[in-house]
Amino acid sequence: MIFADLALARRLEAAEAAVGIACARAQAPAGAAIEALAGGWAVFVGAQSPLTHALGLGMNGPVTAAEVDAVEAFFRVRGATVNLDLCPYAHPSLVELLRGRGYGPVEFANVLVRPLAGELPWPPDARAGEAASGESELWARTVAAGFTERAEFTAEELDVGRAIFRAEGMSCYLGRREEGAPVAAAALAVKDGVATLLGDSTAPGFRGAGWQTALIRTRLDAAVLAGCDLATASTLPGSISQRNYQRAGFQVAYTRMVLAGSRTN
Repeated sequence: MIFADLALARRLEAAEAAVGIACARAQAPAGAAIEALAGGWAVFVGAQSPLTHALGLGMNGPVTAAEVDAVEAFFRVRGATVNLDLCPYAHPSLVELLRGRGYGPVEFANVLVRPLAGELPWPPDARAGEAASGESELWARTVAAGFTERAEFTAEELDVGRAIFRAEGMSCYLGRREEGAPVAAAALAVKDGVATLLGDSTAPGFRGAGWQTALIRTRLDAAVLAGCDLATASTLPGSISQRNYQRAGFQVAYTRMVLAGSRTN
């Protein structure tokens, strides 16, 4: 069992921030920006992009009002809402400063973790394997199919998947039926000994058949081979994804809150 503390939270939040930064750099449209602020990072790749948000704020000590002002200005001048991932281990000064600034909760995410020391209890699943370098579009469409539950996707929806596929340090995986058609997808990022499992998506007609579990197993095996000592993933509280990760040996370390401000903060 892993006991959650500030040191663990710093590692996990740093890994999450590294993923967000890498994805933003991979997409990098005109006007994209990344800036270190308030002990974390502010990332902008478009006013409506899910990649646009503030990560890891307050994880390395006290935060000042001027620093929060700078975060808000970063997004405001670009016409974007401040979407801020708040870790419960962030310095209390950040919470105090956000109080009264018009922020409200958007969603919660359970941050799960498991150690990777020693042998994993099962081998990788043969139904899941790493996507080839030329399968960016296929991977992006497979992810979009699971998240949107539609057959047609907007350019913006596909751009997020394409950015993940191209991000530095990222490996992308597909779950394929016997004839080779993909029905599930996921990704793995490795940074400073932490394996971040993300992007899990299964097409609606194939859920409940173990595809996510197959992708979890295969990515954990890859993480061990990469020398990682920790694996982490984020899920909606009480979701099927959370249960699948817990069955794979993960435990909830803490719950992160996504807060949204306004363009006029």
